[in-house]
Amino acid sequence: MTKRTSAKYKLDRRMGENIWGRPKSPVNRREYGPGQHGQRRKGKLSDFGVQLRAKQKLKGYYGDLTEKQFRRIYGEAERRRGDTGELLIGLLERRLDAVVYRAKFVPTVFAARQFVNHGHVMVNGRRVNIPSYQVKEGDVIEVRQKSKQLALVLEAAGLPERDVPDYLDVDHSKMTATFVRTPGLSDVPYPVQMEPNLVIEFYAQN
Repeated sequence: MTKRTSAKYKLDRRMGENIWGRPKSPVNRREYGPGQHGQRRKGKLSDFGVQLRAKQKLKGYYGDLTEKQFRRIYGEAERRRGDTGELLIGLLERRLDAVVYRAKFVPTVFAARQFVNHGHVMVNGRRVNIPSYQVKEGDVIEVRQKSKQLALVLEAAGLPERDVPDYLDVDHSKMTATFVRTPGLSDVPYPVQMEPNLVIEFYAQN
């Protein structure tokens, strides 16, 4: 079970964007938000509203992150030297569940968390079942032998809607992925525009 209690596509409709680029997204059919008031005309967002929306979109994209988890990742990025927005993206993309998703071992980011939790993934030959585990450059991530024929895995590798980014070296015949380097914002194949600079502003002011 994932921790998301509401339907995941509600986030798509609330944002008015197809966050994950999935063909089943309701935004492909109707762009207004969920609920009985969803078709009301949208007012102009305040600066706070724009920043909050950017934070909700980035946090929601990674599936099941709680506010506490996301804020902790932001805090880690803020402590490091360099561009905080770029560091934030790098830390999010180094999560094991994010790497499993990017490598196309599973079809969705929600499935990635569950897949890792259930012990289907190995890092450098050792089983790791912590979705938030931070992968390092050079680490080899592999689907366990007995899990390679799961329908979920076979379906994901053939999905046409997204490509494997170049910061991963993936071999789908062996179901292995090497984390080549930590990406920046421009390296990550988000289907929609992410604005980590607005997330930084949100946390700096709140």
